[in-house]
Amino acid sequence: MSEDRLVIDVIDNGGQWTHREWRMLRYLGVDTKIFSNKSALEDLRELDGLILSGGAARVGLSGELGNCADFLGLKIPILGICAGHQFMAGFYGGKSVEAPAPEFGAASIELHDGGGQLFADTPDVQIVWESHNDEVKDVPAGFQITASSKSCHVQAMENDLGDRFGLQFHPEVNDSEYGAKIFENFVSICERARRAR
Repeated sequence: MSEDRLVIDVIDNGGQWTHREWRMLRYLGVDTKIFSNKSALEDLRELDGLILSGGAARVGLSGELGNCADFLGLKIPILGICAGHQFMAGFYGGKSVEAPAPEFGAASIELHDGGGQLFADTPDVQIVWESHNDEVKDVPAGFQITASSKSCHVQAMENDLGDRFGLQFHPEVNDSEYGAKIFENFVSICERARRAR
């Protein structure tokens, strides 16, 4: 294994597609492993990036995603997906709630101002795969909404520092049209952050 390979691990919050996130990273040539959200911070490897996976209904609202609060203290790019996104919003002072209109299946999202780094080189309107009962209602201070759908205003967010990202939908599922490109963009973000260290 080359020491030059990026190391981006996946924190398993009990989501049904955690292994797909891991597989997407492997496809992109990343050194990746899956860790339980109960793993101690010191048990993690020396990382270039981290993904907080989805999980069961309500877990993103509870604030009880294992040690995810500790992981968010890392000075590396972090992507939260579904429950991970909801937890990230709450951790930084935003708010997640039970969705008035839960989404399951294909949905159309629209990017805000190009969608920021994570949506680079993808179209302003795209189809994504949804599977959520809960959603982010208020983004934290220092975060911008980067994508919305008709029934969910915060489909995606990014912080002003460009190292925290949240997605309500599941880019790891084949039905998300540009999911592979979103993962590729996250890997590029982690590469740039490593070069800047």
